[in-house]
This record gives sequence, C-alpha cells and structure tokens, in this order.
Amino acid sequence: MSDRPRILAIDQGTTSSRAIVFDADGAIVTTAQQEFSQHFPADGWVEHDPQEIWRSTADVCRRALAAADNGSGVAGIGITNQRETTVVWDRKTGEPVYPAIVWQDRRTARRCRELAEQGQESLVSRRTGLLLDPYFSATKIAWILDHVEDARERAVRGELAFGTIDSWLIWNFTGGEVHATDATNASRTMLFDIHEQRWDPELLELFDVPESLLPEVRDCSADFGLASEGLDGHRLPIAGVAGDQQAALVGQACFRAGMVKSTYGTGCFALMNTGERAVASRSRLLTTVAYRIGGQPTYAVEGSIFVAGAAVQWLRDKLGILRSAAETEGLAAGLESNRGVYLVPAFTGLGAPYWDPDARGAIVGLTRDSGRAELARAALEAVCYQTRDLFEAMADDTGRRAEALRVDGGMVVNRWLLQKLADIVDVTVERPAVVETTALGAARLAGLQLGHFSELDEVAQAWRCEEVCMPRIGDAERRRAVAGWEQAVACVRGGGP
Repeated sequence: MSDRPRILAIDQGTTSSRAIVFDADGAIVTTAQQEFSQHFPADGWVEHDPQEIWRSTADVCRRALAAADNGSGVAGIGITNQRETTVVWDRKTGEPVYPAIVWQDRRTARRCRELAEQGQESLVSRRTGLLLDPYFSATKIAWILDHVEDARERAVRGELAFGTIDSWLIWNFTGGEVHATDATNASRTMLFDIHEQRWDPELLELFDVPESLLPEVRDCSADFGLASEGLDGHRLPIAGVAGDQQAALVGQACFRAGMVKSTYGTGCFALMNTGERAVASRSRLLTTVAYRIGGQPTYAVEGSIFVAGAAVQWLRDKLGILRSAAETEGLAAGLESNRGVYLVPAFTGLGAPYWDPDARGAIVGLTRDSGRAELARAALEAVCYQTRDLFEAMADDTGRRAEALRVDGGMVVNRWLLQKLADIVDVTVERPAVVETTALGAARLAGLQLGHFSELDEVAQAWRCEEVCMPRIGDAERRRAVAGWEQAVACVRGGGP
C-alpha cells in the first residue's frame, strides 16, 4: 500500500456511473462501474431517475474505496459528469419533482425554434457561447416548471433547487448542505454569462427561470463540501468538479492555447483551448468554459460529431457484418485504399460544423466488388474526415492550427484509426498512457485544490504519452481523399448530382 495521496474520481455518465481511485502518479488503483436505466417515455424524450443515479454513484464509490485498502490514503473526491442533464428537487426533502431530463432530450425543440424566430439566438450566443438548442439546460428547467403541478410557484417561493448532475451529487453527498456547481457545467445551461462569469438576469427572464433555483458557481478546483453520505463512514472533501468533456481536456493536460483533445466514443467531442480569450465562432462551433481555477476562466471552442463509434455499432448490430468492433482494424488494414467507398453517418443529422438536422446517412461509391471490408474501412475513415472538418473550423475561428491531437475514448485502441487520423487531419496524433482521461481530469482538479499540485504546469509534466502517429501521406493524396468525402457530404445535404 502506498502512503502517497490518492483521489477518488467519480465519472457519472449517460449510461453508467463509475468510480476510479487514482494514485499520485495518475495510475488506476481500482475501479467500479454500474449501469442504470434509460427511459424513453415519448418520441425524442430521454429521462433518467435521479435517485437511481445517486444510488448507483454511491454504490460504485463504496466498492472502489473498499477495493482500495478500504479507502486508505484517499484524500478527496473529484466529480465529472454528463453535461446539461437537468434535475429539479425539493430543498427540504431532497426529492426530485420530475425525472432528470437528459442532454439528448429534444422535447423543447419547438420552444427553441420560437425563440430563434423571435431573434433571440444572437443574445444567447453572445452571452453564453452556445446555440439556441434543446441540448442545453434552460428550456428543460422551464419545461419542468410548466408541466409539474405547483412547481413554478414553489420555485418562486425558493422551495426548489435546480442542478446539473454534478450539483445533484454534491447535494446528496453533503446531505443537502451544499448547492453548488462549477463554471464548466454552468456554462452549458444557456443561463450563464461566460464573459462576466455569472448567472445572467436577462437570460433568466428570457427562459422564465427563477434565480432562486440556481446553484452557486465555483471554480473547478474548489471546496464543494464534505462528502459524508453514502460512503459507509468515509468523510472526504469534494475538491474538483468539471463537465465530462472539460475534464477530459484537463486529463489530457491541454493547458496551452491551441492544444486540442478529441474523445471518440459513440460520438466525438473535440475541444481546443483558446486561453483567456472566448472566441466567437463563425463556424457554429460552441464557445465554452474549459476550466476556471483561482477565479480565472480559460475558454475553449468545441465541436461535436454525432456518430463516431456508433457507425461501427451499426455495422455490427444492424447490418450484422461484424462480430465485434475490434474486427474493423484488420479489415481496414487489409485494403490498399478505400476503393472510392465513403460512409456519411448522418443517422441523426450532421453535427458541427454543418449543423444539418435534415441530413441522413448514405454510402457512396459502391460497386459489385464492395464488401464488408470496404464498409468497415469507410466507417473508420468517416471519423477521420469529420475530425478534419472540426479542425478546419477551429483553425478558421481561432487563426491557429494545432500541432498535435490528443485522443481518448473507446475507439483509440484501434491503431489503424490513429494512423488514418494523422494522415487525413495532417496532424500528430497522441494517445496517452492513461486513457481514462475524463476521470483523471476530475482527479487532477481535486489534487490541485488539495495541494498535491501547486500549478497546472505540474499536472502537464505528469501527463504521459503511450502512442504517437505522424502523417505519412502527401498533400495530393490527402486532397483526393478529402474531395471524395466532400462530394459524399454534398449528396446527403442535397447538393449532390
């Protein structure tokens, strides 16, 4: 057993809750994970049971601590969470007034369109860096207040509390003593002025959200209270909090302006650190708080790809041409080229920088020689082309091009994909030694607050790279490949022949 300080990192995700104990070097000591229920009560609606989220989180924490020498040497807690998911609860009883409305939920799309038609998107984007979309929390809060009996009246009287999942967990861990969030999660609500770093009165009025509902906004490394509930007698300070993609940016030690991390799971989220400047995107990327430490916010531009690993899942589960996702690496590597086959995985529209909800998926360039290998390769290449689209948008917005791309997520075990990313994006791709970067980022933020690190430079020095891929193809070959992708995208957007 090490006597060096350890951190319990909570990674509360969309489909499961995880707890990981990290040692002082960032190595995993032990981990526990538990899935929880997904609810789809109507078309486009996605809900979670907040109490089930709390129970699953407390359970994995207890299991992880028990497996780590019964919590010996654990100095504190870092929390990272699915962003934008909305909970409203009673301040006295702690009971939610309605299920959690998940970030994926689209029930407030009509309200967002109404506000856009009223010309409100420029105000929202100017203050929050976000687009007017049901993805974010503001219209979810208003929907709950308008559809739960007496909820709005109770909110006005100060009887109810709102929080994203981090706030909900902090409230429960501290027995209702602390109602707080961090600046990254606040920046995803569509109610937070990212420039003034405060809840915005004009936006609260626009979305009809009473200020009495809102949590206090703190730094990402801060005192969030003492966790004494649900931990079988352990009492640990909550010292670090960040939304999942921002936590991954910290875990990847992307602390200099121009550094980029990209997470490849079901979808893909890429963030570029823009330093102390909040860059207003011309390419419909999002501007967001990357982290806030010592009262000083650092900003990022963010682009999202709706379908990354989900395209491979589709080949496996719907077409039945794969037994496992791991097969794609060998199938793709077995071909000398893509043979002109492109998959545009616009199954739910196209994300950044297109933001085309009406686009639909297509496979372009099929011949009678095309088979499972071509489709597998096309699915992997689609991830690379979409990443390149984000890189080009980021370069256009910021005037700088990243020298390296730090990657994480389930897909990055595929070394063929890493090399293809390097080739298509024309960038050095770096995979870290610890791929659980989201949880690691939460642990690093807690470590800063607890004094395990004195500054971010020390966190950066602790980052370790395991795999590096450099571009191997020339500009002419890259241009030909990208031209084929652009033609395929034009087809699904109505611009094809």
